[in-house]
Amino acid sequence: MEENSRPLDALNAARGKAVLVDLKNGSRYVGKLKAFDIHINVVLDEAEEHINGELKRKLGTVFIRGDTIIILSPA
Repeated sequence: MEENSRPLDALNAARGKAVLVDLKNGSRYVGKLKAFDIHINVVLDEAEEHINGELKRKLGTVFIRGDTIIILSPA
């Protein structure tokens, strides 16, 4: 089986790297992927909240529920 052939494999490869997380409410979080689970609940370090493309605030470590996520992508 080829590496990163499953979604969770791709997330494992992104651990410790910068990711973009777009939420259903229109906001975007950018940070380093620290951890995730099978529900795609994620923990980001050095997280920043962006709304309408504009940096709103720097948050540090955040937990984001998987059911609020639309897109999770490498930065």
